[in-house]
Amino acid sequence: MEYGTSRCDDGPGEPPGVPEQRRGVHGRMPLAVVVIDAGGLVTHWSSGARKLFGATREQAVGRPAVDLMPVSGALRGARVRTDATGHPELDDTQLGTVYYPTAGRARMADPAHGRADVLWWAYPLVGPGPERLLVLAADAEGAGGDALGRDERIAPAFALHTEFPGAERLAGRLPDILPNMGPATAGRIVAHVLELGYPVLEISRCERIPVTPDWGVPRYRERLARQEAVRRAAAADGAPDHAPAPGLPLHPGDVDLEHAAVRERLEFLNEVSGRIGTSLDLARTIREVTSAAVPRFADFAGTHLRAQVLAGEGFPEGPPDVTTVWHRVWVEHTDEPGRWDDTVPVGESIAFPEHTPFFQCMVTGEPVLIERISDEAGDRIAGQFEKRDLRPLINGRSLLIVPLKARDVVLGFMVLLRRPGREPFDGMDRTTGAELAARAGLVLDNARMYTYQENVAETLQDSMLPQVTPRMAGCDTATRYLPGTRLGRVGGDWFDTIKLPGSRTALVVGDVMGHGLTSAAMMGQLRTAVQTMAALGLPPAQLLRHLDDLAQRLGEHYLATCLYAVYDPVCSELLISNAGHVPPVLVRARDGRSELLDLPTGAPIGVGGVPFETVTVRVAPGDRLVLCTDGLVEVRGQDIGAGLAALCESAAHPAASMDDACDTIIRALAAASRKDGRGGRKDDVALLMARLNGIPAEDVAQWRLALDPREVGRARRLVRERLLRWGLPEAVETAELLVSEAVTNAIRHAHTHRVRLRLVRADALLCEVTDDDHELPVLLDADRDDESGRGLRVISELAREWGTSRSGRGKAVWFEQALSHPKERR
Repeated sequence: MEYGTSRCDDGPGEPPGVPEQRRGVHGRMPLAVVVIDAGGLVTHWSSGARKLFGATREQAVGRPAVDLMPVSGALRGARVRTDATGHPELDDTQLGTVYYPTAGRARMADPAHGRADVLWWAYPLVGPGPERLLVLAADAEGAGGDALGRDERIAPAFALHTEFPGAERLAGRLPDILPNMGPATAGRIVAHVLELGYPVLEISRCERIPVTPDWGVPRYRERLARQEAVRRAAAADGAPDHAPAPGLPLHPGDVDLEHAAVRERLEFLNEVSGRIGTSLDLARTIREVTSAAVPRFADFAGTHLRAQVLAGEGFPEGPPDVTTVWHRVWVEHTDEPGRWDDTVPVGESIAFPEHTPFFQCMVTGEPVLIERISDEAGDRIAGQFEKRDLRPLINGRSLLIVPLKARDVVLGFMVLLRRPGREPFDGMDRTTGAELAARAGLVLDNARMYTYQENVAETLQDSMLPQVTPRMAGCDTATRYLPGTRLGRVGGDWFDTIKLPGSRTALVVGDVMGHGLTSAAMMGQLRTAVQTMAALGLPPAQLLRHLDDLAQRLGEHYLATCLYAVYDPVCSELLISNAGHVPPVLVRARDGRSELLDLPTGAPIGVGGVPFETVTVRVAPGDRLVLCTDGLVEVRGQDIGAGLAALCESAAHPAASMDDACDTIIRALAAASRKDGRGGRKDDVALLMARLNGIPAEDVAQWRLALDPREVGRARRLVRERLLRWGLPEAVETAELLVSEAVTNAIRHAHTHRVRLRLVRADALLCEVTDDDHELPVLLDADRDDESGRGLRVISELAREWGTSRSGRGKAVWFEQALSHPKERR
């Protein structure tokens, strides 16, 4: 036996002793279940349908439904029958195809079946299958109709599952009573029933007319008009005029109908409020807002937003005009697939013409209602748009355009349309649509503000993170930064690669304690300080000492960990100092073995009073150094040793490239973090990997020069010979001039020790001249009569990059010269 759920509502003034089923309790009743395809033919016929309508499943499947059931008003192409009193058995609108749920009562076409009165509910079905209409039916007498009093009525209706405790019961039973269906089809149909409303019965002491998404109000007004016409006709015949004044309800049922219409609208708005704003994701919110209106309130809904709102660029300034660009961000409709796609595609950017109802809505901020778009009006609207014909889509339809506003500024608008066969929008619909838009506008503004704040935070984070050069002298690098899942995805993790004199590279990774914008701002300050001090050539331990002092001066809350390493590709060694950071991993090229470098931990930056040490690590060409922040290896409640072991294991995994190696580490550590229900990574992650290629001895040349002006000529000759030996004749002339200027400056300012000149062939030609003078040269703007001061000006103009730095033994002037045929990398 198939069962549905019914509800009995006490009528006004219900006397004591009413049977239990009539005092608001929930009961069960046998249901007939029929599924109909787009052609009006029966595709599924339950045993309950056989008992109610008389036909067997074999007799019913494949036949027109209108020949088997008296629910003609819900079926395609059927006419409306009337009972003996001349009243319509069903909804008095020619529906054609049903696009929204409806319900009614019907007399049996063949009373010989023993059932005189049938209650029915019809649900439209959408989706990939052939099923297009679900009809539930029941015997009115079995529902308690034979026990009703003379003045009482029973009517089928729909109720939201949120107010109906029996919801779960039907959800569990309906798949069992859908005949001969697989779980996918049954699940799809159940989902439609649960979304569109529960079948219920309403019993009252006054007449009730079923309320459907047509809202019932237009019929209420028509009924008033008919009764007013009867009253006037009776008055003309001399009958006493006892009818109420025009415009007032003429029957308790009419008042009840108006209340039902208002309740239906409130239920709709309440349901919409529960469906929209489930997240702060702007795209998802837009889809929720648009889908909420279809099919219950409209047959088409399209949402347009201002460009700056969609881009998360902040609150729009000023009212929109003809130059305002709008994006069509989502469309929902009940038409056949693809009908709207070519003319009004999702994602289109458009500025709406002035003489259109869309422009009127967006500039006034008020809803625009066109009860029925005539052919003339449709032609006029479509004529404002170039290269598109809107007439087949809008002519004959009812149009309602509602603005989406926040703080009295129009953020967008929603276009709503109803088919010609449906009740057109009226004044009450205009109010309902405006309320829907008001709620949607607030939700959209919240999502917009969240998107804007997220964009600001990510822009700040991106601006502070370096654009790391993938190739430095003697080493290749690859990086990854993964924002955490907390506090706007902004944190204090950073990495950096810094070019140093002598073809060296500084590798830095750090982590400011905490999260959010404050940590990101601290990170920016500390990173800038590290870059400045690294350019001065400070040894690693001394650099961290100065950084610690700076953090204490900036404030007591400046705490960070930092790992600073200097790679010398000529000497093949690393100088590393650690300030409370996760130790690095070194992967040896000769055997692929990985090891966690044993370094003095040190205290975090900002603690103060703790010494730092520098450790020298010998490396070989091809070794890889992996530096990361603790967000990659640390999971709350777990030993960090397990994460470090997983890092060593994943770092040693062979990879085709540096980028692939980084991705391998990220995937392996992410999988380890999710294992055993640990919930995955929450903290930021910074990862820096460097392949230490080294620079071969044959690509390095260095000489010592005496403090004699004649050594300038010797320096030019040595450079020329070496460049020709390296096969770089095109670089000789510029290199001779630059070396001459740098050596001349060094010999002039050196004191006792000799000047050293070094050339390095890499992707570019690197030249470094050092002496024992600690005074850094300054770029001057020399006059025409000055005999000196032009050396650095010449270097600045001809070199690709250049700089100066101090060392413990003096100063260095270096420059980098581009090569037309750079050295191939091994």
